[in-house]
Amino acid sequence: MVLEAVERDAPPGGLGDDEPLFGPEARLDLDSLDALQVSMTIQQRFGVRMPDSKETRRALTSIAHLAEHLVQAGKA
Repeated sequence: MVLEAVERDAPPGGLGDDEPLFGPEARLDLDSLDALQVSMTIQQRFGVRMPDSKETRRALTSIAHLAEHLVQAGKA
């Protein structure tokens, strides 16, 4: 879903669950516009809004963090 939202192909070897999505260590080279696209896709698919920028940054740290965020949002 993340790769689809940012219109990118998976990096060589695939994308690991704990791999950083943003920042200097990230292989995808995503930017703030990509974060917005992912956030909008999450809202459309799961009905989960991420209005707080700190919350969004934490959730988009990695695929594992995003999954945890979605699980927690489902419990709310």
